[in-house]
Amino acid sequence: MLKIDGITKTFGKGTINEKIAINDLSLDMDRGEFITIIGNNGAGKSTLMNCISGVFPVDSGTILLDGEDLTRQPEYKRARHIGRVFQDPLKGTAFDMTIEENLSIAICKNRFHGLQPGISRKDREYFRERLALLEMGLENRMNQKAKLLSGGQRQALTLFMSIISEPKLLLLDEHTAALDPAAARKVLELTNLFTREKNLTTLMITHNMKAALENGTRTILMRDGQILMDVRGEERKNMTVETLIAKFEIDNDRMLLD
Repeated sequence: MLKIDGITKTFGKGTINEKIAINDLSLDMDRGEFITIIGNNGAGKSTLMNCISGVFPVDSGTILLDGEDLTRQPEYKRARHIGRVFQDPLKGTAFDMTIEENLSIAICKNRFHGLQPGISRKDREYFRERLALLEMGLENRMNQKAKLLSGGQRQALTLFMSIISEPKLLLLDEHTAALDPAAARKVLELTNLFTREKNLTTLMITHNMKAALENGTRTILMRDGQILMDVRGEERKNMTVETLIAKFEIDNDRMLLD
């Protein structure tokens, strides 16, 4: 499904500030796998997502998604196949557009852009039905502008928008970090619901080691632009935060335990 083969990304090449952010990294994912990614600041987690999504071109290596070579594709072309949710709830929605208008843009991402109604009755019914799953009352506020929503509501809406066009790959870049604990739990609950329901191939960055082990199907630890640990199955099931810290000498001052 997703095959990353030996990618490297260096910033400031040839200068005194040169930094290798991704160092000959390879990763294979099957369809429907949900990988959680942990690592201290500067480990290369967000850079990896930016390379996959096309924000940063890689220096070398290849990125294939469902057999299609994305390595040199521009970001806008990759966006047809990749959904992404950022840490900042303000990034995922058009703040001066209504909930309905935001959802319409998201669902039309992979549709034929011919002469057709912007939002059909069928679309509205689908929006209401799915928004009800969020349990935030948004299905009754479809004509309200996104800027009036709380951070948790906007992030839940952004998550829904990212999966509504059924992407091949979903990237979650610390998408609960800016939320209060209750909102973060709700967004994580929805994340698991949507990814299971759509069998989405998912990469999720988190600084919460407990959440990394409790969510998804596989966990990787990054350090210095490389994958230091890759666990799944029984090994992951039996791993605790304490054994993880001890085994890999993780700086838990920067990693959350709860």
